[in-house]
Amino acid sequence: MNYGTSHSPARVQRAYLFLTAATFIGFMVGLTVLGCGGSGKADDEILIGEYSSLTGTAATFGTSTHKGAMLVVEETNAAGGVLGKKIKLLTEDTQSKPEEAATVVTKLITRDKVKAMIGEVASSRSLAAAPICQSNGVPMITPSSTNPKVTQVGDYIFRVCFLDDFQGAVIAKFVFNTLKAKRVAILKDVKNEYSVGLAQYFTQSFSKLGGEVIAVQAYSEGDNDFKAQLTALKAANPELIFVPGYYTEAALIVKQARDLNMTLPFMGGDGWDSAKLLEIGGAAMEGTYYCNHYSTEDPRDVVQNFVKKFREKYNETPDAIACLAYDAGKLLVDAIRRAGRTDGPQLRDALASMKEFNGVTGVITIDNGRNASKSAVILQIKNGKLVLTETIRPDQVAAM
Repeated sequence: MNYGTSHSPARVQRAYLFLTAATFIGFMVGLTVLGCGGSGKADDEILIGEYSSLTGTAATFGTSTHKGAMLVVEETNAAGGVLGKKIKLLTEDTQSKPEEAATVVTKLITRDKVKAMIGEVASSRSLAAAPICQSNGVPMITPSSTNPKVTQVGDYIFRVCFLDDFQGAVIAKFVFNTLKAKRVAILKDVKNEYSVGLAQYFTQSFSKLGGEVIAVQAYSEGDNDFKAQLTALKAANPELIFVPGYYTEAALIVKQARDLNMTLPFMGGDGWDSAKLLEIGGAAMEGTYYCNHYSTEDPRDVVQNFVKKFREKYNETPDAIACLAYDAGKLLVDAIRRAGRTDGPQLRDALASMKEFNGVTGVITIDNGRNASKSAVILQIKNGKLVLTETIRPDQVAAM
């Protein structure tokens, strides 16, 4: 169309306005199409939320969780996805803070419209987020929050790790029967639900077996000087010290104990499991024990294949946190496939019916409380390596 000088100014102006309006409308339509996933990608994706401690005091936990979860996403999508769609993982950092966990989970659910949630490692942060998932009908799987209260929040909350009451009994059994220690002291983190709960469950089981907790001292997450507490515990003359905390403080505690010429054994829970434990504690950690969810020495194919893939991708050996996140992701994908849809109630029911799932961290059956029933392992640090010392099954604990 030619807008030459033969046309009147009024006609030219009307034509210009028409073109401007058409251009604007076309631009807005284009934005609308893009916003609604006009490329088709949004409709071809299943959005899964992940909230992890990527920074803060427990950053290695969150980093390991994310690596394990991403491996599931990549494997699933490479195999064609699930229900004809690709998995997209939306990850938010909790900064190792319960209040931040609540904030980011609310955002993932209300803004991003995720269909399910993976997280968190720490029980305190899972407890902050679980009520939000429950009230919105979004299934949540915690890979490694072991406090029994987490799944008691409601019927949309699940876990793939064992519980602290089971872990406490496992540790008590090992300390009393295998290490033959009868007089034990405890150094716990009083600001940490995990530490307080594990100390309580250990004490209950240890007392039933005939053992005695002869001294208890406390610290708070973030502390770095434990000499006063250790000196007090040393005076009580225990045969072993149980430290049911996280790797950062646990490594410093053992290191400072050795500086005080305390040569007795130290024992921890799964909160010790991090490569940072040996980086911080060094040679002082030699001979210590802790309870965990898996061992690289497990000969099962699912374990050896995962360890191989993880090492190839990340150039490191996976810790239990990464394995648990991988199991949580695989469990979720399997539940989506069996449910045939991603609606909350159907997905919840598929997760609740999971039986004998062959995971890296064991053969997992989800019980009536939405908890994982499976074995635990005891590892010892020998020559700077983690050595499988004992495997304890649920039926062995039940017989105590």
